[in-house]
Amino acid sequence: MAGRNGRTVRDLRRGNRTAVLRRLYFDGPMSRFELGPVTGLSSGSISNVVAELVADGLVEEAGSVDSDGGRPRTLLRVAPASGHMIGVDVGETRVRVELFDLTLTELARTERPLEHQGYDVDVIVGHIRDGIAEVLGAAEVVPDRLLGVGIGVPGIVEHTPAEGAVVHGQTIGWQAVPLESRLRATCQLPDHVPYFTDNGAKTLGQAEMWFGAGRGAHNAVVVLFGSGVGACLVSDDVEHGRAVEWGHLTVRVRGRRCRCGALGCLEAYAGAEALLERWEEEGGRPPKGVDEETALTAMLAAAYPADGAAADPAALAVLAETAEYLGAGLSDLINLFQPERILIGGWAGLQLGPRLLPAVRAHALSYALRHPAERVTIALGALGPDAVTVGAAILPLADFFARGGHRAGPEPGGTQLPAWRTALEERAPH
Repeated sequence: MAGRNGRTVRDLRRGNRTAVLRRLYFDGPMSRFELGPVTGLSSGSISNVVAELVADGLVEEAGSVDSDGGRPRTLLRVAPASGHMIGVDVGETRVRVELFDLTLTELARTERPLEHQGYDVDVIVGHIRDGIAEVLGAAEVVPDRLLGVGIGVPGIVEHTPAEGAVVHGQTIGWQAVPLESRLRATCQLPDHVPYFTDNGAKTLGQAEMWFGAGRGAHNAVVVLFGSGVGACLVSDDVEHGRAVEWGHLTVRVRGRRCRCGALGCLEAYAGAEALLERWEEEGGRPPKGVDEETALTAMLAAAYPADGAAADPAALAVLAETAEYLGAGLSDLINLFQPERILIGGWAGLQLGPRLLPAVRAHALSYALRHPAERVTIALGALGPDAVTVGAAILPLADFFARGGHRAGPEPGGTQLPAWRTALEERAPH
């Protein structure tokens, strides 16, 4: 039965379960007594919801605390083993696959280097398929226990009714790649296990906002700085984030050619791939036959030698210019979105950040409008190089919470209830 706002009793129940699960997840363990005020639910509703969640195996007891003059209060927490998620990071140098329990404790991981294979779709799909099988086997988790597989990819992700997630990755040569349907045809997972594919910058943003340096912010931009650059906007209006192709803003008319084919993109000056190319063009000597992460480490060592040797002037000059380009790019984000925080992550951001962050911050504030610049905090992300994978795993977790702790697929109870039974169920008090 639908109320005046169109919500049924079933919707209300789902919302109540969601509220309790999320509060226990982020702030637990908590007692039933504490759950009432923080969720806004009555004591009767709390009792009913907790009883359901305990019966479903999603919530368990976690000790007790003394109360004022009464019996000790039982603490509750989300049961870690009640569900599992897989997070996949399709990165620039490797495909990383991690298996997590419901509390995002890592149970197993594997990495498969891309080396010289580039972004061949068959190779990527094969790496994801084999990685999923490997982590499930290592942790002895049956596929039926999965809440879903989250995947962070470079490029724009379009969700279509026919083929699921379709990836438009111009910089990696992917044109309308039906990644989800390819994975479903290849990975031996049950049909009810959902896939959640999104831009890698968005999954990074999701992780930092849930567990990292973005917690508590109402309006933030999380920057992914790797071979290329991207960003994710999170605000009250865009709760789960929106990926923005920040790396393809034009910063110099008729400038360097970007991987996307256009001229003068920010990525052509600030991305790690372009940074190493510019170092070599200026007379530097990047090591050959190594991946970008190793080469960038060598560039930092050349610019800031630890043994007192003379610094490489070409490396220093390119890094200084990169800091200014990054700062100018951040000023665009400040002027456009007026965020409370800007967080810089990604493997290159974490490598370069300790050296370049003060200069990047100074340039950003000098290029931006004064009022929004005075209100923004610019810092490094807190979750390290695994943030994209963690954020990818959060995608199925967030969906699970939104469903009130019900798995994707038919509503609990198996077959469709008769109409009369459904009506009675929805009329029942809760």
